[in-house]
Amino acid sequence: MLLDVATAVALGGDCLADLAALRAQPALFGTVASDPTVSRLFAALADDVDAAVTAIRSARAAARAAVWARRRPLAGTPGKRAGGQVIVDLDATLVTAYSDKEWAEPTFKRTFGFAPMCAFVDHGEQGTGEALAIDLRPGKASPWNSSDHITTLEHALAQLPEHERGQVLVRADTGAASKALLHHITNAGLEYSIGFPAQAPVRAAIEAIPDQAWRAAVDSDGEPREGAQVAELTAWMPTPTKPTRSPTRFGPQEWPAGMRVIARRERPHPGAQLRLTDHNGWRITCFATNTRGTGWTLATLEVRHRQRARCEDRIRCLKDTGLRNMPFHSYAQNRIWAEVVTLAADLLAWMQTLAFDQAEPARRWEPKRLRFRILAVAGRIIRTGRRRRLRLPRDWPWNHLIATGWATLRTT
Repeated sequence: MLLDVATAVALGGDCLADLAALRAQPALFGTVASDPTVSRLFAALADDVDAAVTAIRSARAAARAAVWARRRPLAGTPGKRAGGQVIVDLDATLVTAYSDKEWAEPTFKRTFGFAPMCAFVDHGEQGTGEALAIDLRPGKASPWNSSDHITTLEHALAQLPEHERGQVLVRADTGAASKALLHHITNAGLEYSIGFPAQAPVRAAIEAIPDQAWRAAVDSDGEPREGAQVAELTAWMPTPTKPTRSPTRFGPQEWPAGMRVIARRERPHPGAQLRLTDHNGWRITCFATNTRGTGWTLATLEVRHRQRARCEDRIRCLKDTGLRNMPFHSYAQNRIWAEVVTLAADLLAWMQTLAFDQAEPARRWEPKRLRFRILAVAGRIIRTGRRRRLRLPRDWPWNHLIATGWATLRTT
């Protein structure tokens, strides 16, 4: 029944009532439970929600391992930096509640609803990405909470095939720039690329760094990025004051060893609102990383961090796949719904990974386009010669994708 709900959500549904679309097509989807039966299922799972969430995530991890074994969604060799590195993006988002729901509260952006923490694996230029974890949180939850970042990161790593966890890069915005998270990542032997706040130490380094230390930035194609430069600030950062609070009680009080702080400066585009952290007309943004080694130039590291913007695309896709609304009043049932949304997003991403080659643009389509061109085409299932056949409109522009995708799914 959960798979039926996830299928309905993947097709564009956003509540249990949308199961009617599956129930109306028994030749395609088989027998589908009634709305009261599915409602009772969610109520039963919510009685022990932690066990239910653990079971669903365990099943998703097993399915993900099977998909990656058939066709790895990332280019390159597993465990190698050249395309093989697994990039996990962390980010919080807001889900508006339009009625009174349990633990729906005012958010830090003065809306009302929930503040889930999300984790994704980035497929890079070859695909879209997969939703590893959605941890539903009350509306007042902070986007800077280091404990929530660590918890979601652990849930995300558990979703990856075990042999893929050795070369993971954790990428996030400044909301994740906490000593606790960076120490946690470092102790796990992973790499990070985390937005770093442009506070007093950064401003002091910007004032002290010589102009010749700035290097030309590049775009995602490796070409010079007009009006943008990068520099490493680590050597010019002022010596931090000795911490006075107990690390045992308050957590790490110093940044982890080996951390590098890299800045990018760029002329603001016309009409952009200036910030207090702007320096001599330059827009300054920073990130911290522990990546070192041959080939990782400052410009390359900066491009890799800037590609974190794909995480925003993944969040938008989730909200087009059931996350825009939490349909239940019960917080526990909405946690189950968040797992269904994650499963639905995975079903779409896995289908694209298995059905289409890396060079096929359909592998990078977002859910709206995928549904309109492939999943929602009007067709007929007929029986002839003791075989079932699918008849599609003769002039549908994307028939070849449906045919080749279906054939590839059956043979890959």
